[in-house]
Amino acid sequence: KLKNTLQSLGLKPMESVNTDFDVEKHEAITEIPAPTEALQGKVLDEVQKGYYLNDKLIRFAKVVVGK
Repeated sequence: KLKNTLQSLGLKPMESVNTDFDVEKHEAITEIPAPTEALQGKVLDEVQKGYYLNDKLIRFAKVVVGK
């Protein structure tokens, strides 16, 4: 019920996995070797979700980046 109420007020979770690493939206916790070259510089795992409130970033996503 709380989740639905927050979403109706404009709270949206950020989708980060398999997207390009962006300093404006992500906080890199660690870097690991990428399994393929296509995943270099991309977010491989999400440690903590980021959130938007009415399209304004209110919490950075803490992520693991492939190098």
